[in-house]
Amino acid sequence: MLPRRVRALVPLFLFAAAVAWTDDYTGPRPPMKDMVYLVHADNLVPTEALEAKQESKKDDSTFSVPGPSSSARTPLAEPIFLIQSDHISAESLELYRFDVKSGHRELTLSGRRRSGPKALHLSVTKVERGLYKVEAAEVLENGEYALTPNGSNQVFCFQVY
Repeated sequence: MLPRRVRALVPLFLFAAAVAWTDDYTGPRPPMKDMVYLVHADNLVPTEALEAKQESKKDDSTFSVPGPSSSARTPLAEPIFLIQSDHISAESLELYRFDVKSGHRELTLSGRRRSGPKALHLSVTKVERGLYKVEAAEVLENGEYALTPNGSNQVFCFQVY
């Protein structure tokens, strides 16, 4: 059992710890909710928000978006993103690399186990209520990529160059 003096100080220590952990975020803020932004120092670059067209054949689903490259570009091999979440859960975001074919970007996912591309690793950190930092947790090669909420055809495209 703790001495009475120490017990009296416990609430004070808990309050001090809570204040220390609630440092306010002072970086850039996304101007739109449910939009993914690339972080370039203190600037936010909106990703290319599109709805992927889905075609299914047997066990495979191919998702495609128009154009050979995204207008949102980053030189960072491990890009960082911000999202002010309202309807999109930041934890549900998945990262995939597109193949460029015949003037469009596409990704084919297989329903068969252990075949086809897998989602690349992400790290999601809650910055404050509704604001999340999403980071590529592995080095991305130059190419076309998309973040997408699991189970959705909504994509947030970007290019690593």
